[in-house]
Amino acid sequence: MMIPNGPLCSAPGLRIATDADMRDLGRELAALLRPGDLVILTGPLGAGKTTLVQGIGEGLGVRGPVTSPTFVIARVHPPLAGSGPPLVHADAYRLGSIAEVDDLDLDADLASAVTVVEWGEGLAEGLAENRLEISIQPAWDSDVRTVRLTGHGARWNAVLTGQAINGNSTKF
Repeated sequence: MMIPNGPLCSAPGLRIATDADMRDLGRELAALLRPGDLVILTGPLGAGKTTLVQGIGEGLGVRGPVTSPTFVIARVHPPLAGSGPPLVHADAYRLGSIAEVDDLDLDADLASAVTVVEWGEGLAEGLAENRLEISIQPAWDSDVRTVRLTGHGARWNAVLTGQAINGNSTKF
């Protein structure tokens, strides 16, 4: 685990071989996610961004199905039962500016929901100082993908380095 000075923490790449493994990773991440969390996903078309979000949705126990919001730009998936957070799943692929992201009013739900933005790099970072950025890169010669988690801010630095958060030790 690389721990640079300051609030940024980047984990080494995780090798993910199948779609089922990617959904499993999403379920594991969901256990760490809290209302107010922002996750920004990057990677080429077909890398597995939506598949990861499907796992996050399953882990959060939200109403689905979780599908790519490319044409509707954003979907809200409320929890099935209980008091879990809703999942706001946005796709910034068709957006060309920070102003267009701002027009989605994602910040209106940010405090009470887990917000995941596909293709959000360079557009959605201003929504939250504490955020998790996930890069998914397919191998050129196989179906294996390398997933890198980069935490920004004190919360994600603590999560990714296994420091105690609210009395609970976590490590990814």
